[in-house]
Amino acid sequence: MSIFSFLNKSKSNEPDIGYLKTDVHSHLIPAIDDGVQTIEQSLEILREMETLGYSKVITTPHTMTGSYDNTPEIINGGLERVKKAVDSEGINIELAAATEYFLDETFMERLEKDEPLMTFGENLVLVETSFISPPPQLKEASFQLTMKGYKMVFAHPERYIYLLEDKTLLEELIDRDIIFQLNAVALTGCYSKPVKKFAEKLIDMRIPRLVGTDCHNMGHIDLLKEATQTKYWKKLLELELLNNSL
Repeated sequence: MSIFSFLNKSKSNEPDIGYLKTDVHSHLIPAIDDGVQTIEQSLEILREMETLGYSKVITTPHTMTGSYDNTPEIINGGLERVKKAVDSEGINIELAAATEYFLDETFMERLEKDEPLMTFGENLVLVETSFISPPPQLKEASFQLTMKGYKMVFAHPERYIYLLEDKTLLEELIDRDIIFQLNAVALTGCYSKPVKKFAEKLIDMRIPRLVGTDCHNMGHIDLLKEATQTKYWKKLLELELLNNSL
């Protein structure tokens, strides 16, 4: 092997996020959910994301009744602390925040009371559910969000066992014009082999419109780098992703 062949091979093995500049799903505000717990951890991850090529990060801590009772005030207060640290350290990343709502009765009550929701982009609302079974309010939540001028973003659909097993429900959600947000790290098989296969199937069906890191810690950055080396990462980047418009 010539030195040039070796260098070309080495270069091809470097992590490459392609044209992506904006991440839409992460947990980088310290000590308010199961993500980072210190400012130092936030900064370490954001430095790596800048190195990879990201210029904007929309971080999305959990809002889940009884587990992570976050409010816009808590989230925005934490965001400002991280922003100040980022500026102080000279990290060239624009930071914004929304939240990852767990779809439950409390979320439906928020809709009924017309409470303002945390959004990103053009009134996009990030929502997750149980991995095992669909919440009974799933379709109603989608309808209510649309009626109130929001658009549902379905976080990591590849991880929902019930979607894998129920093709009809998957088709119904697609028909409702819900935006599907794929977790990049799913392409490594880190969640499970069935999740990886379902992620690949969704890409083959050209369903994802957003891709996120869902980064909680440096381990997820390592997995992201691994994901960029997969065949399906390249297929994912061929889709009409909305990330850079946000």
